[in-house]
Amino acid sequence: MSTFNVPTKDQVSDNNKAIFDQLEKGLGFVPNLFATYAHSDTALENYLTFSNAKTSLNAKEKEVVNLAVSQVNQCIYCLSAHTAVSKMNGFTDEQILELRAGKASFNEKFNALAALAKNITENRGATSKDVLENFFAQGYTKGSLVDVISLVGDKTISNYLHKTTDVPVDFPVAPAL
Repeated sequence: MSTFNVPTKDQVSDNNKAIFDQLEKGLGFVPNLFATYAHSDTALENYLTFSNAKTSLNAKEKEVVNLAVSQVNQCIYCLSAHTAVSKMNGFTDEQILELRAGKASFNEKFNALAALAKNITENRGATSKDVLENFFAQGYTKGSLVDVISLVGDKTISNYLHKTTDVPVDFPVAPAL
């Protein structure tokens, strides 16, 4: 169990209180990891701005990356949260497990994307030439590549925050691979 507290609304800055209100309105609650960002007066807003920025990736593609990266980084919080979000985006339990493993037998484009996200994360950006060529062969562009790398960074930030703080998971816990 974590010894790192999850701040409540009355324990955060006025700016973060407003963000908590927006999260409660949009999600119905403030996820523990988002609340943990609010220990900083600026990190929650900065993270959400980065995380919600425009990208060439659609919602399903973002979840492909989020699942593969969170699996490599072994972040149970993000795996659990993104399993729930992936289900809302139409992925099945079986597909989610495949994506976490960095593959997608059910979709060639997602397969290339999952493999790329896994490879970038495992190799800290020293991406395999074959993986990269397959990504481009599926119709992705150099701009898509930059967006994937940005998303890998985004997800890694949350993975590291949870791995460091070990705040309680407040989503249904993702099954082991």
